[in-house]
Amino acid sequence: MRTVFIESRTEIDELIKSCNICFVAMSENDTPYVLPMNFALEGDVVILHSAQSGRMWETLKKNPKVCIGWNKGEELAWQNERVGCSYRMQSQSALVEGTVEFIDDYDEKERCLHLLMAQYSNLDFRFNAPAVNNVGVIKVHIGKITAKKFGASVKK
Repeated sequence: MRTVFIESRTEIDELIKSCNICFVAMSENDTPYVLPMNFALEGDVVILHSAQSGRMWETLKKNPKVCIGWNKGEELAWQNERVGCSYRMQSQSALVEGTVEFIDDYDEKERCLHLLMAQYSNLDFRFNAPAVNNVGVIKVHIGKITAKKFGASVKK
């Protein structure tokens, strides 16, 4: 099985944008916490949204460092059908390490919400003031980004 780093930022961005969810990992008091979330990617920023309270919100206020993961593929592959340890998953993954910024500005929150919806739909959406005011919008500024391709030469 070969594991290959994806070096092209364009290819990494395409991989990320082809996914439907990301997994956001954070830590408070040495206790890890991971959540599946919807997202948008804009340049060197990952945009997330949530309620403005709860475990995630409080954890990120105390420790704004996060790691975000995406995975695509998960196809079973093998090099020898009769050799168990030759079985692998063909997939691609990306990881981002970054720092959270909480967005309070109304116009920026609305802009981010449009980016989030554009990740999942080509429709033109409108947001009313209570929706924008009550949602929590978070930008994760990317400090490090890596991606890999995993797989074997023969697919099932």
